[in-house]
Amino acid sequence: MNKTGAEISISNLRKVYRCGETFLTVLDGLDLSLRGSGITAVIGRSGSGKTTLLNIIGGLDSSTEGEVVVKGRHIEQLNENELSLFRNRHIGFVFQFHNLLSEFTVLENVIMPALISNKGKDRDVRGAKARAMELLRTLEIDGRAHFRPGRLSGGESQRVAIARALINKPDIILADEPTGNLDLKTSETIIDLLFRTVRIYSGTLLIVTHNPAVVREADATYRLSLGKLIPLAR
Repeated sequence: MNKTGAEISISNLRKVYRCGETFLTVLDGLDLSLRGSGITAVIGRSGSGKTTLLNIIGGLDSSTEGEVVVKGRHIEQLNENELSLFRNRHIGFVFQFHNLLSEFTVLENVIMPALISNKGKDRDVRGAKARAMELLRTLEIDGRAHFRPGRLSGGESQRVAIARALINKPDIILADEPTGNLDLKTSETIIDLLFRTVRIYSGTLLIVTHNPAVVREADATYRLSLGKLIPLAR
């Protein structure tokens, strides 16, 4: 990951959905500035727009108004090809549902983004496998490297998803309720491993959560309410 630190800068962000003849404003003049490495948590009621915010930052959704700058690039100005390349190089995603490819092994799932990035060159494949095994060891699941996802538990699958998100050494990791489907003990283990791994590689993690353990361990926490982010005192 980039040791100089990542940057997310959002100004006056609005997102409005049309529902028939009515309009639903989810984000309303939202501002956010994250500089350097660290872990930032976003909490809020269901439907408050937390996932929408992550999707806009990651270029998976578009804003209605406002400015979103990630690593110096105006996300809203990038076309689809530019967005795909930008995401592959700079952003790692960890979702509540890990979305592993069932026909591939754990190792193959993890290295997939690296193969896409490097177009499958033999030298790069070897390097990607070495990085993947290092991540799997850090996340304490290297013993499952040659298993297919169907043989993994929910917690194991989420560890694989985290490794996949980190394989290209992204500057920014966006995590959307990564422990939402896991029991309390497994959730605590996953959060500990995720935070420890992010800090080892000096990344910037923006995590949406309802998990109190995440809030306690994060460097900063915001509440998303009425379309705006409110910083919470530590």
